[in-house]
Amino acid sequence: MFWKSARYDESTKTIHSAVQKKDKNDKDIDVEIKFNIGDLRRVLELGDSDNDPTIVPERLCKGLWFRMGFTGHVNGKYLKSLFSRLYKFLVHCVVHALSHRNGAYDETSDYILNIITCLVLSRPYNVSQVIFDRMVDNISSETYIMYPRFIQMMINVQVTDLPKDPADVMKLQNMKVETLSI
Repeated sequence: MFWKSARYDESTKTIHSAVQKKDKNDKDIDVEIKFNIGDLRRVLELGDSDNDPTIVPERLCKGLWFRMGFTGHVNGKYLKSLFSRLYKFLVHCVVHALSHRNGAYDETSDYILNIITCLVLSRPYNVSQVIFDRMVDNISSETYIMYPRFIQMMINVQVTDLPKDPADVMKLQNMKVETLSI
């Protein structure tokens, strides 16, 4: 229901939507959800700021990608399959976690190229702004389940008594040698 009722208010730079929950009388009620880039940054705890860039010089990105073993054409599509094995998994994880597409997971977008460049070079990058911008873009296009974990985190902060199906709750564990070898 979140994406179906979502709208963007340009004047306040806020995404507004609604979710349903049951009231005390077991009747469905709509609860408004609204958040801006600051709220998203606070909840996701990505450690970025408004002052961090969202665009990295193209020359820096391309130079780094060749050092990462990229074997494709410099002005062609950036496919994760064209990276050395060492970096292919990193590219795969970033594409799947942060891409706003519902397909073509081998191809990377410009903003993914920038994120990976900043990750590898340990440079600041405004990931929260990029995620928020993709959410705003998604409102006016044909929607699908985009950034479900991020949206759920925003809903959980604003609607603390929203019931959750125990079968839908993912248990998180810290990685250990034992869990990696299973």
